[in-house]
Amino acid sequence: MAELLAPAGNIEALDAAIGEGADAVYLGLKSFNARLRSSNFAWNQFEAAVQAVHRLGKKIYVTVNTVSEEAETERLYRFLAYLEKIGPDGLIVQDLGVVRMVQEFFPRLELHASTQMNVESAAAANLLAREGLTRVVVARELGLEEIRHIKANTKAEIEMFVHGALCVSESGLCLFSSFLGGKSANRGMCTQACRRFYTAEAGGGEVPGYYFSPADLQLIDHIPDLMEIGIDSFKIEGRMKSAEYVGSVVAAYRYLMDHWKEDKKGSIAAAKRMLATDFARKKTTYWYNFDNVVDGVNNAGDAVLDPNQAGGTGIYLGKITEMRGVSDELKEEMTKKAEEEGTEVKKLRMALIKGGSYDPDPGDSIRLHRHDDSGRVSHKIRTLEVDEKGERWVDIPTGFSRGDDVYLLQTKSMSKRYPRVLPSDIGRFRQQPGSDLLPVLDLTPVEKKELSYFPEGTYIQISTIQDLFLAQSEHPVRFILDVNNETKAPLLSEEKGGKPVLPVSKKMVILSLDPYCPAAIEDETASMLSSLVEKGYTTFIANNLAHIEMLRGKNVNIIAGPYLYTFNKWAVSFLENQNIGAFITPLENSGKNLEDTFAPKIRSRVMISLFAYPTLFRIRFRMPKSYDFNYFHDKEGMTFKFASGADGTFVMPEKPFSIVDKAPSLVKKGFTRFLIDYSHTKVRKGDLKQIIGSMMRGQLLPDTSRFNWKDGFYSPEKMEAYRQSAERAAQEKAAAQTMRKGKGKSGGKNQRYSNKRPPRR
Repeated sequence: MAELLAPAGNIEALDAAIGEGADAVYLGLKSFNARLRSSNFAWNQFEAAVQAVHRLGKKIYVTVNTVSEEAETERLYRFLAYLEKIGPDGLIVQDLGVVRMVQEFFPRLELHASTQMNVESAAAANLLAREGLTRVVVARELGLEEIRHIKANTKAEIEMFVHGALCVSESGLCLFSSFLGGKSANRGMCTQACRRFYTAEAGGGEVPGYYFSPADLQLIDHIPDLMEIGIDSFKIEGRMKSAEYVGSVVAAYRYLMDHWKEDKKGSIAAAKRMLATDFARKKTTYWYNFDNVVDGVNNAGDAVLDPNQAGGTGIYLGKITEMRGVSDELKEEMTKKAEEEGTEVKKLRMALIKGGSYDPDPGDSIRLHRHDDSGRVSHKIRTLEVDEKGERWVDIPTGFSRGDDVYLLQTKSMSKRYPRVLPSDIGRFRQQPGSDLLPVLDLTPVEKKELSYFPEGTYIQISTIQDLFLAQSEHPVRFILDVNNETKAPLLSEEKGGKPVLPVSKKMVILSLDPYCPAAIEDETASMLSSLVEKGYTTFIANNLAHIEMLRGKNVNIIAGPYLYTFNKWAVSFLENQNIGAFITPLENSGKNLEDTFAPKIRSRVMISLFAYPTLFRIRFRMPKSYDFNYFHDKEGMTFKFASGADGTFVMPEKPFSIVDKAPSLVKKGFTRFLIDYSHTKVRKGDLKQIIGSMMRGQLLPDTSRFNWKDGFYSPEKMEAYRQSAERAAQEKAAAQTMRKGKGKSGGKNQRYSNKRPPRR
């Protein structure tokens, strides 16, 4: 019997999920999870939840599905040690470093691969299963037959999303939010750039719209088929949704899963009626009603995107027009309720909402959207105050202001009261992460002649063979050629009219594989790689775990591409154990974290992208035919462009990323392999010459972005650390202190740890 897995973004949602019959719930704590903007669970709440859920015969999974920088790995180690003590039924993970750390130190923890790990093939699932992961959450942009293929060709359990919000980008490959200010989707800080309001530059004018905001997934009609396939777990998205939403959606899927064998048509109809109160965006089955990949690539855009539909969820209630403080009576009520629940006191304001066709009441659940798209929060209204003018004021959480939009998610009449899952007194649950020291990991030193396929110098990456001809003039040490729908046929045919297809020898060409490797082309991709190896290509850039599996045993050189995220030593170690010896650093990375991750003796293994037009969204389908434009801009005037073709859509900034001026200083630090990346962008000789020239002279390239190179990822912890640092500096200056504040000793040395892991379980 398939598992019904529900989100628990807070205690009320946990009650609703269990109350409506979910077999399992997934939740996050205050760190290392991909929904940091949801309420999440405090330590004592989580410990109590694990015990309570287990007593009910249910399961509980914890999201640890973000990437971690090297400086965070000790805290991550302590967090994992804490989780092993508490004993959840599984960890949903993205970072390969987490996998490696669990393999080494916490073998009792069961691991599930997050959808952020970009698994959409049996090959990737099989690699992870061999590494000890018991379950994979497959990418959302897959069709029924692709799911069937994966399930039939792997021993790993298959978990899949069946309802809720979609990302327009291919799973785990979105860089847009990170590019806008370091708030990375891979770090739980996504600002939902896909939901934003953009202005297209079309037909000589400007046309506004929500061009990349996808409809919500709803696969209720396909549940019987998926159950017959043998899917292990059906997952509902929504850790930022209200308890009412969670309860109603769980109830619908529970009913269908329990009754479809008795009356398939009738039970589907009944379940759909139960979903009628899901006041979310319009629904889509996404990739489920297309005959083949080509059909999906050409037509999915029309099924998923509607530029006229606001990015918000629910029925529009209007905008906040006025705000004021909360009465003492409400403060007292909130304090009392928080004490009873063992939760924190919520900070509230009173707001006047105007512009919609419905006036919200206490008990209704609403969703608030900041007008600058910087945040969205769900909230249940607790009180109503009518002033002398007859105007209705309702409570809202702090952090919102006049002009912010408000949507209705659920009305009070739809709400149900559920038995509490957590005990009334959770004071006895007191465990927290300790102060354990993480053993030091030494990566594998470079052996003599080991990196002959990875020489020092400048590499140029291009997406077409024509551009490879143009790039010759700059004499790079190697060319990196994307394997895509345009280059595949020439590479496999090898010759055309008696002349070589490539203007250079094969040993000068490294083939870069597409990071999205879906089941529909899995067999074709494996066959293509075998043919390319037979034709003499010896070095490949893997950007998906499936590539590693497909190239296993073929006696080729594999470089880990930027989409196999190596933000810490432990992730690098995992890939080293897959016989990968060279790495291209992720575009989101910072200079500091790069140096922290790779010690000087290891830096010859690393290639750094100095110039690129980063692909912010990688979308599996073409843009709809009605999108008769290529350039668009946001409210701040930042301009972006997209290109659509047989490989889908690639959205990039008009202003490229560049740190070419850093090349001389990087060489001094031991980094000697650099990439000029023209993927999905037409090469122009003059531009390429300017880029290379600036790199050689160490000159700043004008009108470019640093991405996260200088400031790194945004994080609340980092902001708090900066604040505390500034306060300390001010205090020291005031006291005329001249000695720097010394660091405390750890009380013991960290154990050094070899790279190779012991056998898994």
